[in-house]
Amino acid sequence: MASNNLSGKPIIAVIFYSTYGHIGALAESVIKGAEATGAIVKPYFVQETLPKEVLEKMYAGGSLTPKYPIATPDALKEADGIIIGAPTRYGRVPAQVSALFDATGGLWAAGALTGKFVSMFTSAAGQHSGHESTVITTFPFFAHHGLVYVPIGYSEPAVGGIDAVQGGSPYGASTVAAGDGHLQPSAVDLKIAEHQGNYFSKFVATFVRGKTVA
Repeated sequence: MASNNLSGKPIIAVIFYSTYGHIGALAESVIKGAEATGAIVKPYFVQETLPKEVLEKMYAGGSLTPKYPIATPDALKEADGIIIGAPTRYGRVPAQVSALFDATGGLWAAGALTGKFVSMFTSAAGQHSGHESTVITTFPFFAHHGLVYVPIGYSEPAVGGIDAVQGGSPYGASTVAAGDGHLQPSAVDLKIAEHQGNYFSKFVATFVRGKTVA
């Protein structure tokens, strides 16, 4: 179901969760790429579900003071396109993101997300971890809501790079964080993320413009 957006500009919700900052860094590039198209970009952070004491033991905690508003089901409902960013937890999204998904039952019952567009970016500890599986294992959520996934394919040649350790796949941007998280997104990773935000927003804009023709 389309939003009530009559501006002619796509509303792009960038909804992400970041434990150690890797996804946060990719998100900023995704936002930059989306904004460059003239889209109305609305960033949101997924609510942290772990207590402060646990996060401190994990040497984390930045997720308790997010830069952007907390995502709610309404954030998905008002958007024409949704870009979800989440780290890999055993080849799937973490519990924090699943909690947001679980709160969308009302949207499902109303068919409120049917026909909207979605894309995804992620991070993983190694080169052969969840760069693709995290997206694939989220497809049931997309399918049940009738969301249309928009992959980037190899529209950015850097996706196919093999000369250095990097993330990125035909499904979307990603980064290699290492098991202890000491690696940060590379320039190539950020380039792919910016491209994804740009490519996705232009794709959704075509649909939004089409609605205004009639």
